[in-house]
Amino acid sequence: QVQLVESGGGLVQPGGSLRLSCAASGLAALIFSRYNMGWYRQVPGKHRELVARITSGRDTNYDDTVKGRFTISRDNTKSTVYLQMNNLKPEDTAVYYCNAELVYTYWGQGTQVTVSS
Repeated sequence: QVQLVESGGGLVQPGGSLRLSCAASGLAALIFSRYNMGWYRQVPGKHRELVARITSGRDTNYDDTVKGRFTISRDNTKSTVYLQMNNLKPEDTAVYYCNAELVYTYWGQGTQVTVSS
């Protein structure tokens, strides 16, 4: 059974940084490396939106609102994907979800990020 477990969320002041991690259990490193991985976020009353994505070939793409501030990366040896978030803004406040996509799609349970002074 595949499970994605996010961690690293919390409360941070504007301009601060957080690093989110998403560990995939139930996926051997070789299989994990074939998955396209993504980070999404959702605020109440709105659709879940793509923040950043990294393919099996390590190509990346970002939502325009986070370009230059967020960086997605992966460590296939640890079956883990990361989201480094710098210069955080109040509008980045959301629940952040990890996503793994290949033949099937898996979602994590989400981690809350709150940016507030």
